[in-house]
Amino acid sequence: MENRVALVGIVVNKESSAEQLNKILHEYKDFIVGRMGIPYRNRGINLISVVIDAPNDLISALTGRIGMLDGVTAKALYSKVD
Repeated sequence: MENRVALVGIVVNKESSAEQLNKILHEYKDFIVGRMGIPYRNRGINLISVVIDAPNDLISALTGRIGMLDGVTAKALYSKVD
């Protein structure tokens, strides 16, 4: 299966889920190209962008696992270039 490049946008509304989120991201470390986190203190949330180069099924599995965390939302935006 061919790899795709995607940007995974993550919004963390509950800081108590951050440790679980980091554990999940660590499991996918071999596919992660880069990661940037921005704490938005005025709103009490954290925004994280993760660039990933992986098979489509793996990206879907990652966003699904992250989205199941309490107070965390994740969506993937795929590149049109294979």
